[in-house]
Amino acid sequence: MDIQDKISGIQEKLSENNNREMKQLAFSCIDLTTLNVTDTKSHVKAFTERVNDFSNDYPNLPNVASICVYPNMSRSVKENLLDDRVNITAVSGCFPTSMSFIEMKVKEARMAVDQGANEIDIVLPLWAFLDGDDMTCREEISSIKDAIGETHLKVILETGALATNEKIYNASMLAMESGADFIKTSTGKMNPAATPEAAIVMCMAIKDYWIKTGKQIGFKPAGGISTTDDALLYLMIVEDILGNDWMNPELFRIGASRLANSLLSDLVGEELKYF
Repeated sequence: MDIQDKISGIQEKLSENNNREMKQLAFSCIDLTTLNVTDTKSHVKAFTERVNDFSNDYPNLPNVASICVYPNMSRSVKENLLDDRVNITAVSGCFPTSMSFIEMKVKEARMAVDQGANEIDIVLPLWAFLDGDDMTCREEISSIKDAIGETHLKVILETGALATNEKIYNASMLAMESGADFIKTSTGKMNPAATPEAAIVMCMAIKDYWIKTGKQIGFKPAGGISTTDDALLYLMIVEDILGNDWMNPELFRIGASRLANSLLSDLVGEELKYF
């Protein structure tokens, strides 16, 4: 399969899929994120209350899929979140570098769950993967998954650092085989972040894994996704490769901050900075 031809074919169909239904779907799949070094408990509380207000302000629209914060802010979200349909995601495992000891990463993930997170995002230990040390990668992912139990685990591949489609595919398979419930493109802290090329390779790996095991793994593009067209392109990649069964927040997420305001502005027909 020629990946560029695949992208061109999907892009040609963007206009016919640029409709309210697809925009609402994209909005409902957003992991609304605040991951700044200046985040405070009061900021996270206000951020969470804005999500609470959304259901009252826009009762005809779906809310976001989750609020994504640093692990020590999980309790702040838990204490203030009123909409039980919105998940609490904590980035963990020494995010965004994964440069720490496995024991600390396991403990941090477990603590985040204990404080309210029901989804954990970790970064593939690139320092091991790029050295060919798959065993360390597998041990780390599986140990964290064992520690958090039924809590959903998303593994970030940081595809911009992997350089080749073969490495992206192999990292995808490694993560899924080790216990990932989702695989995610990027932390958003380095460039390039999410790309359509990486998305296609990852979705192909998810499809192959599903055919092999019967297990559906979720996909999350993240980093640099800010416009409605960006969101629709990734949705259409998922639809094209994985099908309608993946077109829901249970199996598709978009990691984005600015995107929520862009989609909302399109949906209501006026420029808004709600979040």
